[in-house]
Amino acid sequence: MTRAAPPAPAPAEGTASVPWHASPVERALSALRSSVDGLTAAEAALRLRRDGPNALRPVEGTPWWLVLWHQVASVVVGLLFVAALVAWFIGDPLDSAAILAVLLVNIVIGFWTEWRARTAMHALSRLEVPTAVVVRDGRQLAIEAREIVPGDLLVLDSGASVGADARIIEANDLSTNEAPLTGESLPVRKDTRPVGEGEPEAVALADRTSMVYKGTLIAAGSGRAVVTATGLSTEIGRVSELVRGIEDEPTPLEKRLDRLGRRLIWITFGVAGTIALIGIARGRELWLMIETGIALAIAAVPEGLPVVFTITQAVGLRRMARRRALVRNPPAVEGLGSATVVCSDKTGTLTAGEMTLTHIVLREGEVRVGGVGLSPDGSFELDGREADPADVPGLLDALTIGVLTNDAGLAEEAGTHRATGDPTEVALLVAGRKAGLDDRRISELGERVATIPFASRLQLSASSHAGEEGVRTSVKGAPSRILELSTHELVDGVATPLDDAAREHWTEENRRLAGLGLRVLAVAYRDEPGQVGPTPDELGALVLVGLVGISDPPAEGVGRTIERLTTAGIRTIMVTGDQPTTAKAVAEEIGIPGGEVLTGPELVGATVEQLGERLGRVAAFARVSPEDKVRIVEALQEQGEIVAMLGDGVNDAPALKRADVGVAMGVRGTDVAKETADLVLGDDRFETIGAAVEEGRVIYDNVRKFIFYLFSCNASELGVLGMAAFTTLPQPLIPLQILWLNLVTDVFPALALAVEPAEPEVMRRPPEDPRSAILSRAFAGTVLGHASVLTLVTTGVFLGTVTGTFGAPEMATTLTFQTLAFSQLFHVFNARGVGALRGRRWLTNRWIWAALALTTALQFAAVYVPALSAILRTQAMTPAHWVLVLGASLVPLVLGQARRRIIEASA
Repeated sequence: MTRAAPPAPAPAEGTASVPWHASPVERALSALRSSVDGLTAAEAALRLRRDGPNALRPVEGTPWWLVLWHQVASVVVGLLFVAALVAWFIGDPLDSAAILAVLLVNIVIGFWTEWRARTAMHALSRLEVPTAVVVRDGRQLAIEAREIVPGDLLVLDSGASVGADARIIEANDLSTNEAPLTGESLPVRKDTRPVGEGEPEAVALADRTSMVYKGTLIAAGSGRAVVTATGLSTEIGRVSELVRGIEDEPTPLEKRLDRLGRRLIWITFGVAGTIALIGIARGRELWLMIETGIALAIAAVPEGLPVVFTITQAVGLRRMARRRALVRNPPAVEGLGSATVVCSDKTGTLTAGEMTLTHIVLREGEVRVGGVGLSPDGSFELDGREADPADVPGLLDALTIGVLTNDAGLAEEAGTHRATGDPTEVALLVAGRKAGLDDRRISELGERVATIPFASRLQLSASSHAGEEGVRTSVKGAPSRILELSTHELVDGVATPLDDAAREHWTEENRRLAGLGLRVLAVAYRDEPGQVGPTPDELGALVLVGLVGISDPPAEGVGRTIERLTTAGIRTIMVTGDQPTTAKAVAEEIGIPGGEVLTGPELVGATVEQLGERLGRVAAFARVSPEDKVRIVEALQEQGEIVAMLGDGVNDAPALKRADVGVAMGVRGTDVAKETADLVLGDDRFETIGAAVEEGRVIYDNVRKFIFYLFSCNASELGVLGMAAFTTLPQPLIPLQILWLNLVTDVFPALALAVEPAEPEVMRRPPEDPRSAILSRAFAGTVLGHASVLTLVTTGVFLGTVTGTFGAPEMATTLTFQTLAFSQLFHVFNARGVGALRGRRWLTNRWIWAALALTTALQFAAVYVPALSAILRTQAMTPAHWVLVLGASLVPLVLGQARRRIIEASA
């Protein structure tokens, strides 16, 4: 325990840049004008007025009007609105009203979906610690945490949250859980000694053992600390400002759709304007050509696209929810399917998040311990063969020492195991239970008569138990320290003198276990007569039993998921606050390709360009800060990667927001991480990210399918109208018929395409090039090819009817309307992909058949329901007409499937 003399209290100013972790206690107290008796109440009130409350800046949610504007500020909405205005001014209110109704439906559906998905990021305020215990006027008192000021003396006790950043001035077996802030998987031992006095800026946040930080938890022990920063000046405050400063970026699909919309503007106005001008130049009536231009504009714009896209996202949300992935930002659903890199936190994501004793090294060999987490079920293997702990000399001794030098607790409630205390001690306790060392067996070993709690100075802890033959003192601690205090080692159950060769052996074993990413402890004992245990200064002449290695093992299914992602062309990179050796060992164990590990300090000295050169070889980043994580994401994005970032802590929030897709843990994750992320994993399993990537790819595939379907249908409508406009023939379709086709015939089949099941190869192909456009040259060529067939078939029926070959000329518009409608309906099977009508695949999407049935009924209603027939200007059809329409409509389907068979056979 460290104590310092009290200087006179006075205002603390100009201390923001002081490296508190490197400052001795006396200097820190002096700089803060505080003392071991804390501030006076008057001084604290003065500082509160000067520095403001110890609170983070509240985060505002997205206002409803901005969400509404997101829906209105759309290319398709703009084009439709212009078409509605023109229709109104030329005296066609029915067309105008119909177009405006379409606009309203699009806007309402889009607004409701986005509004439900958006929630304010208020979690930063939930990190506020409501109360804190401070020393003022020499007395302890509880105050609201927002009233803490720099120079206050915090009283730290096990289980309490830390109210502000503070320099430790007293420590008694003090350790903190800093995982949410630093990513450090193990509790961090704290003491009063300054860290990095010579080069304080080189000390990573996770290594500042002389500091405690706002929002972290006291895992064990007690102490006192003088407050160095409050509110936004704390580390959590700095992270919150970093999150606030990162602008939201559109997802890959949103960028593609934006480019598609810009092309659509030029195509629409170009085609409609050109044909209208040609018609006027050929002497056709002005208003007729304006009406034709409106019809062409309506034909060019896929009115159903916003609705279908929104509903496709909603379907994806439900699919992901069934697989335990909860989506907060709908556009991010597809973004995950486009991901080329997955950056993941280690602790609790790639690893189980529960410390487990996995290795015990004795003189007889290495024992592997099976089982994961808190379950007392697990086997022991010596040299690859299962062994009874009682039959392996020294094994029960090692396990017993771990259980006796232990203040953790383990209980079972309703089949669920719960633990309290230091995670390392919990792991030792669980390992003992696996060997049958329960509470009854432990009580038989004697009464505890003395303890030596862990202290950084000692680097060990000990527990003395009295029995009939005297006192046995069990000791665990740092291998180097235990080896220094040992004079013997246990060999075949017998204490044998420890010579230089034996010391070298144990030193090398310690290095080997540490290289595996394990936390290594040595266990030893000392027997002596009497009933009193030794003091810390008397501790020595120990018998070294062995070494125990404790790990945070890989989470279930992580290796399989990484292999699956690799097959799908997606890299996995670990990003952790842990040590480089641990990161490297875990990366190798779970199968992350690459092998190179970069650290936070290395990132600080590297430019984005230099970093980019090494990214291809990196398997893990270790000892990284929140700013480092953002730089990693940005460097990957500079190389054209689509980055998905997984995290759970406050320190992950800036990178989650900067990434193309931020993914948070739903169970273990902090509120900040969850409400900054686009996607929340409801079960905290890395396997779920593999399922989410698959669903994202399915959504992207389905978006391409319905865009192909809608655009080829709309292009065919343009083609039919365009061919008539270049001749003296009458207009084959009126604007309302085109709008009906776009909203009825097109939309329902397109919606059915939104729920298409996954293609067989969806996770065995590389991601889409993030720079590629949806309407690429090849894709546009395919669209135009199919649209040409639809156009020729429909135009053939129109010409045949107009000339009287297929019936009365007055039936031309009706038969053209129906032929185009049914040929588009059957064309949905071409949009489904390869083998859509083969085997059982033609039955895998029942919504296709429902859409066909509904749309067929509506097309019959269009000619047989008088009111609808009057609006659409259709006439009743005879059976011969229906034979003509259905026969012609099947031609595009037959040719499309034949083309796909040829392509499939030649592949």
